[in-house]
Amino acid sequence: MRATVLNDPALAKHAGRFAWLSINTEQSRNAEFVEHLAVAAYPTFLVLDGATGNVALRWAGSLTAPEFERLLDDGERAVTASGGGTPADAALARADRLGALGKTAEAAAAYTEALRLAPAAWGGRGRALASLLAALQKSGDLEQCAALARRETPALERGPAFAGAAAAGLGCAVDAPESAAWRVAAIQELEALVVESLALDNVLADDRSSAYGMLVDLRDGRGDQAGAKEMAGRWLTFLEKQAAAAKSVEARAAFDSHRVGAALALGDPARAVPALLASERDLPDDYNPPARLAILYRELGRFDEALAASRRALDKAYGARKLRIFDTRADIYTKKGDPAAARRTLEEALAYADSLPTSQRPEAFIAQLRKKAAAIGS
Repeated sequence: MRATVLNDPALAKHAGRFAWLSINTEQSRNAEFVEHLAVAAYPTFLVLDGATGNVALRWAGSLTAPEFERLLDDGERAVTASGGGTPADAALARADRLGALGKTAEAAAAYTEALRLAPAAWGGRGRALASLLAALQKSGDLEQCAALARRETPALERGPAFAGAAAAGLGCAVDAPESAAWRVAAIQELEALVVESLALDNVLADDRSSAYGMLVDLRDGRGDQAGAKEMAGRWLTFLEKQAAAAKSVEARAAFDSHRVGAALALGDPARAVPALLASERDLPDDYNPPARLAILYRELGRFDEALAASRRALDKAYGARKLRIFDTRADIYTKKGDPAAARRTLEEALAYADSLPTSQRPEAFIAQLRKKAAAIGS
């Protein structure tokens, strides 16, 4: 978002409208602020009420520049609670405030009301639908989430809202119990819509890439290895074209994590190595390129190079992200046949985790590290 959307000149006119703040959630000095905001996904955009410091609107995910402008308008309405705009706008502002307070069920009802009140051409329809789908998923109502996506998505204009609704609905269907009678039909219908979204040039490349990844996982999960590899090949080719057209080093590197995932799914990790080497050269202070190189080298069996890359990453990383680098490093040692070093690495990771502020401790992941360390013989 920072490299491809937030630098859009069209957003410059909003510069004096808000007090803008970017927070690095992995820096220890921001721990108290992160705890107050309760950020659980990245990227997350928040509109805060300047009078109280409370969140008036919360949006997790990417946005196009026009969508971001609409989010600013909605955030202003959520802060002022002025009821300005149409009745649908007022209902959306109420829903956003409820969602920001963590009142998921009440927010879902308000988003439903906003959609009921909205005229056909209402500009807020896409975000209201996306927010409602997210609320339903968060509350565990996967059947209603998938049903809503099946009902609403086909009629949407082919663009970001269409792609987002199709992906959210498919995610709900996939996460449902396999015994659910509605699941198979929902997956079949929503999968076709997600495939359709891949060809939409007006959808952010990040979102299309995520859709490719979802489709790869779906095929892999049902045992269609050939289909998964075919989709992974399409995914990686798409990413390579997008990276080649990027207008800056940062914009190009934004595709790196996706390229690693696609290359691994394709079974060809070497194909992503040159891109990561270029990113490490061009972004010498960024821990991400060497951390991702360590994963690629591990899968290629180039263990010494993998360990060297992970060490470079650890030397630059900070916060909770270091735990994943430690985990990768432990896996490298395990694959190399050195379980003692793997265990020592995990113990080092756990000791480091103890030093993190409470709000920045990924407890579920720390539990995985602890379980992994216990399973490795000393």
